[in-house]
This record gives sequence, C-alpha cells and structure tokens, in this order.
Amino acid sequence: MTVTTLDPRTALVVIDLQKGIAGSPQAAPVVAKAAALADAFRAQSLPVVLVNVTGGAPGRTERPRPGGERPADWAELLSELGDGIRITKQTWGAFHGTRLHDSLQAEGVTQIVLAGIATSKGVESTARAAHEHGYNVAVATDAVADADPDAHANALARVFPALGETGTTAEILDLLEASGR
Repeated sequence: MTVTTLDPRTALVVIDLQKGIAGSPQAAPVVAKAAALADAFRAQSLPVVLVNVTGGAPGRTERPRPGGERPADWAELLSELGDGIRITKQTWGAFHGTRLHDSLQAEGVTQIVLAGIATSKGVESTARAAHEHGYNVAVATDAVADADPDAHANALARVFPALGETGTTAEILDLLEASGR
C-alpha cells in the first residue's frame, strides 16, 4: 500500500533519533531519510516534531532493563534533523504524559507522518495513540528501523496498515511536492 494523500496540515513526527539510540552507523539510512523528510516538511511550512526519550515506563517486564549510567548526551537529538517542536517522553509512545497532542492541535494538524526507531516500540506505540486520538497516520516505511527484524516486518505488514497508510520516503516527498504548499 502507499500513502494516497497528505492532509493540508500534516506534521512529521520523528521518534527517538537521538545519540544514545540512533548514533550508530546502522541507523544512518533511517537518519538520512528522516532528515530529508524534515527538510521537505519545513520547506512546505509544515510542523516537524522531534521526539526523544529520557526514561522508561515503570512496571515489571520479563526482559532486563538496561542498567548503568547513560552518557550525558544520550538523549540529545541528532543534529542532522534540524529544528522543530521538541517533545521529551518517558515511555515508548510519544503521546502519553507529554504535550504532543496539544502541540499538534495548536498547529491544526490532522495527519502525522512517522519516522524513527524502533519500529515495534516507539514508532508503533505512537502510531497507535495517534490513531486513537483521531489523526490520519502514515508511516515512512524506509525511515523506520528495529533491532528485531521479525517485529519490524510484523509492524510494517500487519500493524501499520490497520492504523493508517504506509509509503516510502520518496513517495511521501512526491506527495509533498505535488501538493504545492
């Protein structure tokens, strides 16, 4: 499936492209595509939201949580992304406990395009909440990544099409250009 249209007030929401998560060479393709989307959204005077994470949700899990101290710049957003509305979250999803919904409403946003890491955690959680808040959702399929290839594939094939539309960065850039905003 491809993204069929972009609403007049669509925002790009970039999830967790920060030094401690996406600073590795493996993340470079996702960062480059997210940066290209951010530049294009800004060129069309559309909102760009840059989300970082500084904590984790409380509660028990079966998997051990990372321990130890994080470097001072761990939560710093990557400079390649430029500027935008900044949201700091403590959980996987960018809506819970943040001002994201209020910020989007203040901008008149009715649709979001998602990019970032990790597909099956931060991106998927944010997509689910966006859908529940009534936003049209689109995911840039080549601007998301996950350490778990099976979870990534499941989100792209099963979860995101049930929450909205999916398309490549190039397809989304073409829609932005064709809209002539």
